[in-house]
Amino acid sequence: MPYVNVKVAGKLTKEQKEKIVEGITKLLEEVANKPPQSTYVVIDEVDRENWGKGGKLLTDL
Repeated sequence: MPYVNVKVAGKLTKEQKEKIVEGITKLLEEVANKPPQSTYVVIDEVDRENWGKGGKLLTDL
């Protein structure tokens, strides 16, 4: 049973989340022969002020 955890900075729309879940599920089915009903995808939306890159918060970039 595949479990995929996607972390993104900021908020996504419901439509964006649906496309991400659909795409990852389809990819695992095509590449790894995993049945869609056994694939779990979790999307974590992290506030940009809680995410850093290059020593700076994303809100400062």
